[in-house]
Amino acid sequence: MASPSFLRRPDGSTIAFRHAPGEGPALVFLPGYMSDMSGSKAGAVFDWAIAAGQECLLLDYSGCGESGGDFAHGTLSRWRDEVLALVQEQVAAERVILVGSSMGGWLMLLAGLALGERLTGLVGIAAAPDFTEWGVDEMHKARLRAGETVHRHNQYGPEPTPIHAAFWQDAQALRLLDSTIPLECSVRLLHGQSDAEVPPEVSLRLAAGLRSPDVQVTLIKGGDHRLSRTGDIALLLRTIAALAETGALHA
Repeated sequence: MASPSFLRRPDGSTIAFRHAPGEGPALVFLPGYMSDMSGSKAGAVFDWAIAAGQECLLLDYSGCGESGGDFAHGTLSRWRDEVLALVQEQVAAERVILVGSSMGGWLMLLAGLALGERLTGLVGIAAAPDFTEWGVDEMHKARLRAGETVHRHNQYGPEPTPIHAAFWQDAQALRLLDSTIPLECSVRLLHGQSDAEVPPEVSLRLAAGLRSPDVQVTLIKGGDHRLSRTGDIALLLRTIAALAETGALHA
């Protein structure tokens, strides 16, 4: 992919992004925790969008990838606001489809609530809303409440994954699964049945909590958390293509 562009935020931070112009609805890809737009799923979505003439936006949250800032200062609220600022500044299409992977699936819900009528669809890939609640044990919660940083095993690399107290405390105030989520757009949720990080039941809870009558959950036999096998990515692109066509017809 080409070198990124940068959006300067009011606090002086710079957010890296890649934007492909095209027809709407625009696709906006939201990566997971400590991930960035260099991943295989983001790249596949961007390449598909260019080939299809579909507008598309990728980004790195502050403190991640090629963006400036310190990861320790990142929170869901901050990253949501960065997503919304980029959509406002860069996306020409009136309608938007948010595609969220893991934590990005939580962010897509939060950003979607703020986008209002611009939101025409959501695609979750092992979406992980509320993972600071169901995915953190009580011992670690106590340490996070006390302002400590906790480190968890990282199965994808040698370094443990940090969860900072500010991130956890902010995220706990943004939980969604215990009440109705007032989003009425079309939603597609993809989840691997062998996901060892986010139980497939999370997508089922999310589907039940969404107000939308048009929600489909696809469970992928043998699929892990990343869903980055060739077949997984092909399914993701087919799902996006169908949703984008529906969104264009209803625009």
